[in-house]
Amino acid sequence: MTTIILHIEASTETCSVALSQDGHVFFERVNRDERSHAKVLAPFVEEALQNADSQGAKINAVALSCGPGSYTSLRIASSTAKGVCYGRNIPLIAIPTTAIMCVPVLFRDDIPEEALLCPMIDARRTEVYATIYDRALGVVKPTHAEVVTEESFKEFLDKQPIYFFGNGAEKCKEIIKHPNAHFLDGHRNPMAKNMMPLAERAWFDEKFEDIAYFEPFYLKNFVATKPKELLKNN
Repeated sequence: MTTIILHIEASTETCSVALSQDGHVFFERVNRDERSHAKVLAPFVEEALQNADSQGAKINAVALSCGPGSYTSLRIASSTAKGVCYGRNIPLIAIPTTAIMCVPVLFRDDIPEEALLCPMIDARRTEVYATIYDRALGVVKPTHAEVVTEESFKEFLDKQPIYFFGNGAEKCKEIIKHPNAHFLDGHRNPMAKNMMPLAERAWFDEKFEDIAYFEPFYLKNFVATKPKELLKNN
């Protein structure tokens, strides 16, 4: 049975949409300007839907990169994904953003089998959102907000190498100096096309979300602040 999945990823500064069919990506759109996510995501999704419809291909599910990441971008992506699911009566699949980031790294042949993987998403100042996975994508340390110091992840680094990557890893190079800490270039942001193997596995395992009650994994609550000008006048 043919399986076609629409993938939506907008958790960081890169927004991307893809279509996959039985292990192959046949449509992709990418935008790297975080300020325009709200403008480009809906047209990307509409183009993907039209592409599938024009070929008589039925989309079986929507896969969403569910966070952590930008609060606003996650809300936009979640609303868009839910709308497609409701409109086409298809299930929603939620994939952790940090797991998506690991997919291209797993194909590298220069990382030892005993190494751990630590995707990092930039938060603020010296803080990152991080998860530690083994090479089978088993969670060794759950996703959390980490204020990075020279002691960060030491309990793991003392035992085995860790490969750090993502847009949050860049600011940690000069802080984490442990000899078992390795930093990978070229894996800055999660991409919709890399959701494919994880989404297909979830599809076959029937790991679907309750669309009505689903919320992205924000990790932190959004705090609205007043503009400085208003604060000065009050």
